[in-house]
Amino acid sequence: MNIDVYSSTGTKKGTVALPKELFESPINEGLMHQALVRQQSNRRSPIAHTKSRGEISGSTRKLFAQKGTGRARRGSIRSPLLRGGNKAFGPLNNANFIKDMPRIMRRKALFSCLSLQAKNGKIIGLESYPEAIKTKDLYKLLEKLPTNIGRHILLVTDKKHEALSLSARNIPRVKTVQVSYLNPEDILRSYHIVFLVDAIKKAEEVFSGKEKKEIKEVKDVKEKKEVKEVKEKVSSTKKTTTKKVSTSKPKP
Repeated sequence: MNIDVYSSTGTKKGTVALPKELFESPINEGLMHQALVRQQSNRRSPIAHTKSRGEISGSTRKLFAQKGTGRARRGSIRSPLLRGGNKAFGPLNNANFIKDMPRIMRRKALFSCLSLQAKNGKIIGLESYPEAIKTKDLYKLLEKLPTNIGRHILLVTDKKHEALSLSARNIPRVKTVQVSYLNPEDILRSYHIVFLVDAIKKAEEVFSGKEKKEIKEVKDVKEKKEVKEVKEKVSSTKKTTTKKVSTSKPKP
């Protein structure tokens, strides 16, 4: 799948191919919903809180005897059945809303979100962006690009781009995010997604595992070199010791 690429002045420069693994994967709506609910649930911070019996001020004395009065059994005045007592089964501020999801499922959900937006033609490319921090310039660029200002627009960068993030933060419904922090909520909410060309390459490296493979290969090479050096040192020490033993003559 190819997308149009535009320059920093808003003119069309050509097209770029999107990685199939990321932008042409099967669309699984159930998995996307699960990932979105997980993300929103993990962000929740409970505020509502009702006091328990231990938190209410009041006497713990039993109001009257258990038997012999003909009345219902009563404990302390803190009972939820009495006025001024606690709230039964009320919300607590220590509620845990955290949900877990396997890493493979999270990745597939992210790929499904990207594939859905690519299929709907919501993704475009941007060749580069200058280092000048100017909100007016970015606004003019978004007007020239095939984007609807007023809708949610997501700008994706390969690394921290301070000029772009500072220029975009004062424009309503425009957000910048690095490739490593892509998430289902930002992708599905956005009406337009603008990828920097370098960000597409970075996404392929990060999510396809190429970066980890390269790091592993470098580590393996270093380990092999270290092992080889240690073996050479051991062999050299053995040779020197054998030479010393052979040259020494026994005393008469």
